[in-house]
Amino acid sequence: MPPDLRVVLFAAVVAYVFITAFNFIVVGIYHRIRGERASHSRAYLITSRIGLALALVGLLCVLYGYFIEPDWPEVTHVELRTAKVAPATGKVRIVHISDIHSVGKARLEPRLPQLIAAEKPDLIIYTGDSLSRGPGLPVFRKLMTELTKIAPVYATAGNWDIATEVVGKLYEGINVVYLEGKHVKQDVRGTPIWIAGIGQWHDDQVWPSMRGIPRTEFSIFMFHYPDGIREIANENIDLYLAGHTHGGQIALPFYGALTTNSIYDKEYEAGLYKVKNTWLYVNRGIGMTYGAPPVRFLARPEITVIDLVPQS
Repeated sequence: MPPDLRVVLFAAVVAYVFITAFNFIVVGIYHRIRGERASHSRAYLITSRIGLALALVGLLCVLYGYFIEPDWPEVTHVELRTAKVAPATGKVRIVHISDIHSVGKARLEPRLPQLIAAEKPDLIIYTGDSLSRGPGLPVFRKLMTELTKIAPVYATAGNWDIATEVVGKLYEGINVVYLEGKHVKQDVRGTPIWIAGIGQWHDDQVWPSMRGIPRTEFSIFMFHYPDGIREIANENIDLYLAGHTHGGQIALPFYGALTTNSIYDKEYEAGLYKVKNTWLYVNRGIGMTYGAPPVRFLARPEITVIDLVPQS
């Protein structure tokens, strides 16, 4: 089923439940005002109670998605074993965050530095979508400034960054390594980690960004979307880090994301995947897309902690 149709169908079902429950309530109030004792069939009474129960559950879900889950970050731990990390180095810890979507009023941003510092990362990777509105720029810049005090920070642009043309202002005067069609080498206790990044998928940036990275050393590719995984998996990249999907932002039990805005739909909606010899991690992000309902449901904001462990 196409993603847009899933969203429309879901919205229609929710609307039907609330409208039906509202109708039962109005009918009940009408009879009370008239002082009448309503005479309904057993089927009507059962249906009305089910409808009202579903509406109550739906209302509780809406309140949870609006007031609780957006402010309830989850720290996800992932362990990857690799022969490209020297035993003497020990584990290399990477914190991956994405999709901050800052607005004028700080939400999770003030709490992130403490949560991330507690994980003692060697590297912090940020895969874009920084602002949902222009007034969020100071909030985002303050966050990034704090993160650079914890560990080296590497960033690339997301689609919102490019569309709103704020890329040049995001990291001005901040010690963040912004990657756009290039790579850098970071030494972690004697183990080289190569990090390549792009903001937009252009052939004159994608392939040069990885050119010269030794195949014998660990490599990370940063791109906001998970959509390039099948091409990147042919390039001997060890770890591909992405965001963009928000884990659907609204997900259903046992089904997952309603929509992901990915060309692969739900195939890489959130979490860890293995494609050939490349690990892909799709982070659910921190903030929420401006223009969509400002809720998260079964798709908590995520800080991903990835441990590269020497293969013994």
